[in-house]
Amino acid sequence: MPSPSSHPRDPLHGITLEAILNQLVAKYGWLEMGRRIPIRCFQFNPSVKSALTFLRKTPWARQKVENWFIGDRLDETP
Repeated sequence: MPSPSSHPRDPLHGITLEAILNQLVAKYGWLEMGRRIPIRCFQFNPSVKSALTFLRKTPWARQKVENWFIGDRLDETP
């Protein structure tokens, strides 16, 4: 099975929204996430559960998080 980063058309293939969120939180923290994407679930009493609930219901916010994640991964590739 190919790794998620090697899928030719979908860079998020095989990566869950929860995994994306956990990686961004681990790398940048809630403060930076709330600064870059100013939504309440990142700024006030943030938790993975509340963020997942919001992002699953709000396509524009989910897209911003996914784009950030993709861009961050592209920056890390040699």
